[in-house]
Amino acid sequence: MKPDTTTTTFTISADHPCFVGHFPGHPIVPGVVVLDRVQSAAESLMGFSAQRTSWPQVKFLRPLGPGEEARIDLFRETGSATPRLRFKVHRGEELLAAGEFAAVDAE
Repeated sequence: MKPDTTTTTFTISADHPCFVGHFPGHPIVPGVVVLDRVQSAAESLMGFSAQRTSWPQVKFLRPLGPGEEARIDLFRETGSATPRLRFKVHRGEELLAAGEFAAVDAE
């Protein structure tokens, strides 16, 4: 059985192509890259699987810079008809992003 909660870390190196133009002189990791890491962690660590994903709630509170380590905390929602996860992304004790995502049935 896969866990109901899990934690992992990631770092986006300064030479990652996402920093080209985002933003010159003050690079920050784009939100879509953070969400990609969240979804990848859910797939590999919790067995979350979906061809399509909805993100009904996502809030970015602080930026993440190149080379900074971030921690992803994942929480499986129980009692839902579709697989749903909540997440938090931290840098140290500072909350960077939080939200939830769910599998969407293919139409």
